[in-house]
Amino acid sequence: MCTLARLLAHEVSDLCLGKPPLASLPISATVRHALAALKSSGDTHISIWTCDHHHSAANDRCRCVGKICMVDIICYLCKDGNISSPSIALDSPVSVLLSTVFPAVVEHVEPSYSLFEAIDLIINGVQNLVVPIKNTTTKRKQLRQPPTTAPTTHSGGREFCWLTQEDVIRFFLSSIGLFSPTAAYSIESLGLITTEILTVNYHSPASTAVDAISTSLADQTSVAVIDDDGILIGEISPSTLSYCDEMVSAAIMTLSAGDLMAYIDCGGPPEDITRIVEAGLKERKLYGMLDEFLMYSSGIPYSSSSSSSDEEMIHSPTTTWSGRYGRSDSFSARIMRRAEAIVCHPGSSLVAVMIQAIALRVSYVWVIEEDCSVVGIVKFSSMLKVLQEHLERMIS
Repeated sequence: MCTLARLLAHEVSDLCLGKPPLASLPISATVRHALAALKSSGDTHISIWTCDHHHSAANDRCRCVGKICMVDIICYLCKDGNISSPSIALDSPVSVLLSTVFPAVVEHVEPSYSLFEAIDLIINGVQNLVVPIKNTTTKRKQLRQPPTTAPTTHSGGREFCWLTQEDVIRFFLSSIGLFSPTAAYSIESLGLITTEILTVNYHSPASTAVDAISTSLADQTSVAVIDDDGILIGEISPSTLSYCDEMVSAAIMTLSAGDLMAYIDCGGPPEDITRIVEAGLKERKLYGMLDEFLMYSSGIPYSSSSSSSDEEMIHSPTTTWSGRYGRSDSFSARIMRRAEAIVCHPGSSLVAVMIQAIALRVSYVWVIEEDCSVVGIVKFSSMLKVLQEHLERMIS
């Protein structure tokens, strides 16, 4: 019981130890600023804030209002009008990337917020808890990990980090003995399998999955690629797309779902598929995107038309990129592309699925039958709900 009491006494600040301060963009930034920040950063997401410290010193209240990643930009460029004029679309305000359909995905909490309360927020749809952290010296931050996009100090001299569902699952996994026997039960018996899943047929145009990709990003899941018999062939995963660049939008609009998997899962698109994309852009007369894609596929160094004010907006020097995926070498070196979806079976235990997801850095696992037909999906949020219910029973 003492061990349980210690677990319940934890605050969100206990999970913030060693967390790096957030880099941020002001809500006044453009999509182009966000694109440059993502490419120069070692992070897959950039936080968006109401304050703009470079252009206004009068802000007395700073709030994180959302987060964006490369998938947001890719799906935005796939919209009608944007795909034909990507340069114009990139000059839109970054606010166009923030969802108005789904509930708030970020929530500010104080360091003293209890972990138990934090789980309630996550179960109800919050993806990231924004937590103030103590300032550290610039020297120490640089020694730990030299950031290419600098952390931002907000009003009151505060820096922030954020906690994710993965952080909480990882924390509970370190005390998994407290969740016996629940942790050993199968995910099927615990009712953890969500059968409402996002799918696209292997031979269908990838463009038909754009809305599903956006939904899966908001839901922290993925889009299953299946054949005519419902067999799981692979997935179009936001976690994989986050390591790509905006040119994937051209592939989405011209390839089948099966070809798109090959395009993003091989560390660089095969030449034959690249030619299909080029032909598709020409056929649809998407000349603006075609010009960008030809530069990309030829490996010619590209630099966005950012000005010095753009550089100041993202708090880092503008960098150029070339070749596949357009990220810095240090960032791309950390990418492990997965051609196959991560799967388990209905009889798999909760603890086994937790370990599998944590080890492979995903927030979901597909559930399949022995014949590889897809049954559903298990999500971190569902796992946390079961663990929370277990703790409530122990308390009562």
